Amino acid sequence: MPKTCTLAIDVGGTFTDITFADAATGATWVAKTPSTPGDLSEGFITAVRKVLALAGRGPADVLRVFHGTTTATNAILEGKTPPTALVTTAGFKYVLEIGRHDIPRHGNLYGWSKPTRPITPERVFEVTERLDVDGSVLTSLDEDEARAVARHLAQLGVPSVAVVFLHAYANPAHEQRMHAILAEEYPGVLVSLSSEVLPQFREFERSMATALNAAVMPPVSRYVGVLREALDAEGVEAPLLIMKSDGGVTSAATCIRQPVQTVLSGPAAGVVGAVSVGRSAGFGDIISIDVGGTSADICLIRDGRPEITKDGMIGPFPMKLPIVDIHTIGAGGGSIAAVTGAGRLTVGPRSAGAEPGPVCYRRGGSEPTVTDAHLVLGRIPTALLGGELPLDVNAARAAIDTRVGRPLRLGVEEAAAGIVEIIDNAMARAIRTVSVGRGHDPRRFALVAFGGAGPLHACRLAELLDIPMVVVPPRPGVLSTWGLLDTDIRATFVRTVGTAQRRMGDGAAVVPTLESAWAELEAQARVWLDGEQVPRDQMRFERAADLRYEHQSFELTCPLGAGPLTPERLNALVSTFHAEHRRLYTYDLPNAPIELVTLRVTAIGALPKRAAPKSLSPGGGEGRARGSSRPVYFRGRGFVETPIYPRDDLTPGTTFDGPAIIEQSDSTPLVAPGFRARVDEAHNLLLERV
Repeated sequence: MPKTCTLAIDVGGTFTDITFADAATGATWVAKTPSTPGDLSEGFITAVRKVLALAGRGPADVLRVFHGTTTATNAILEGKTPPTALVTTAGFKYVLEIGRHDIPRHGNLYGWSKPTRPITPERVFEVTERLDVDGSVLTSLDEDEARAVARHLAQLGVPSVAVVFLHAYANPAHEQRMHAILAEEYPGVLVSLSSEVLPQFREFERSMATALNAAVMPPVSRYVGVLREALDAEGVEAPLLIMKSDGGVTSAATCIRQPVQTVLSGPAAGVVGAVSVGRSAGFGDIISIDVGGTSADICLIRDGRPEITKDGMIGPFPMKLPIVDIHTIGAGGGSIAAVTGAGRLTVGPRSAGAEPGPVCYRRGGSEPTVTDAHLVLGRIPTALLGGELPLDVNAARAAIDTRVGRPLRLGVEEAAAGIVEIIDNAMARAIRTVSVGRGHDPRRFALVAFGGAGPLHACRLAELLDIPMVVVPPRPGVLSTWGLLDTDIRATFVRTVGTAQRRMGDGAAVVPTLESAWAELEAQARVWLDGEQVPRDQMRFERAADLRYEHQSFELTCPLGAGPLTPERLNALVSTFHAEHRRLYTYDLPNAPIELVTLRVTAIGALPKRAAPKSLSPGGGEGRARGSSRPVYFRGRGFVETPIYPRDDLTPGTTFDGPAIIEQSDSTPLVAPGFRARVDEAHNLLLERV
């Protein structure tokens, strides 16, 4: 029998989520297990065993394993990368240290200090070589110097090395030779080349991406290796595919070579899942919010396509690689509530995480969290994960009373409601940042709420932002794993255009040169997809270009689509650039000279997609599937006896008015007073303000 089953695992800060899907039958099984911060692979394998047992399947049934990981992210944000070295062109030792002459938006002009670089000057080594801007050799690589540096690095014992030579994006020969010398003089060292990580101009950003890539190579390669060994030990021989920051997946081998591509691995999977959910509910313009135990990840999606940015940040460092444009804040179920010395209540960004976790978990936590507040307010049950994780409501009440209530002279319920209201407003501000702050009216979007805690906060966020519709997926707590199942193999190949060819004068004259360059990029992309074992009939290539007005210092990426370049398509590309510039900055310059700076080709290898949930028996009717009830606290109303609806019993067509609690193993959606719930044909829960 052919294998038709896939596993998708997303390891978060608090829980590890997993989905097992059978493409032949459309059946899916989901599970959550606590993450294991000491060794994330333990939670990973525990989840695999759990879901296979639920499905009654064996490891031999698995065709592919998809994984979203935070290993690279955590290593960078926590500064827990091993010592890393950088080899660069003589005279350019301090490129990383100098950086750019700008200060973060919220930085103090007089007190801000540059963050410590991932590679500090004492571990930067210079080698004589020089290329000009078009890649011509001005000074050959001094191989004696190169070997001396390689031997010194071997003596230092650094596990990884970044190589960044001036203008290597135009000619990688010197970097490739340096790599070969390192392999000869220091066997086993991990090497990151800028001509492979980010082959485009701007030395600081290229150096930073390459340095970060080198810095996270050891922990990511170790982690992926441990996962592969653990899967093999379980008898799961299926290939392991890792989620990337651009919303695609790649092989484990590619991930080990370019781990910096995974810095937004988990959140990107959630966005892909949200797009699928929005499409199934009939919404192309959505705002997704993924609230887990540690953070809230927010993304604005227009016309069913999330924004891809090349001006993102990972912590304090610029990231010029293509990543899904996600705004993250420290707001989640584990966010800690505390009263400052000035008597002000704060919630987050500190988090209790998985260990010790909220006070109610009874694992040693002593500081109250958002989860503790929800438990006190009756919004979540007294046990999570289908009864596997019992919660101690008395411990939660005592912690909130001691740490928040008494200092502020509030009752326990008032204090708990205050904690939730503060975190709700923090998330609303973040949504305004990606919507109002960028010229979008949130009232014209649907809010797709997911993650273990997202559906608890969705109605209040809709009230604060005047959003008319909330969409809660069938399995909101594991939607990131559904996103993994909905993605494709993807990579972007880029080339900076030589300075002599940038200015677009006579369009017809530059078409042959540009078409030749794009065709070469597509050839590279096709070779890469071959290496990823993608059949030729499942390959797709999308072209784009970075354009700017002459003398500008930034570019806009404009899509060109697929197919050969013609003068007409080039003119259409220019028109797209003018329109995009006008949309973003309110004006364009139709008579100004335009420069085409960078060519892009996105390689896509189509993978089989998760089947849509099969319709259950016909639903319909007010109040159908109602279970028991319990008192739930609502702002301005106090405790209200609130009906509880088991999610698995809600069939398409079911409608009911809030207040209501929806209970399911992976999340607890809350239908607030003033909202009407309806289950659509895709089993999404639609919450509409009435």
